[in-house]
Amino acid sequence: MEDFRIIYKILRILQKAMDLEEFDSEELSAEALGLTVPKWSRLMAMLLKEGYISGGQTWNTMDCGYPKVALNRPELTMKGLEYLEENGLMKKAAGLAKGIIGTAL
Repeated sequence: MEDFRIIYKILRILQKAMDLEEFDSEELSAEALGLTVPKWSRLMAMLLKEGYISGGQTWNTMDCGYPKVALNRPELTMKGLEYLEENGLMKKAAGLAKGIIGTAL
């Protein structure tokens, strides 16, 4: 569950960056997100591969057990926007369901 929260956070950062002329890519660093480099690399590689973000490259090396990732100009894709929209609606629905259950008890 925590991984999905991090993915949502990454996508939200990129969504907010759409309004900016200059984007500080350090906001997406492993350190800023509180992740280890291997976990950050794997999550970013997934987001790139699945088409939620663009503007990066991944590759594998013999001396590293996780994919290497370089973000050149990371941007949110339409698929990433759709993910944020669907997740936002799911959170609202879950909140409403909790409210209904709470009043029924």
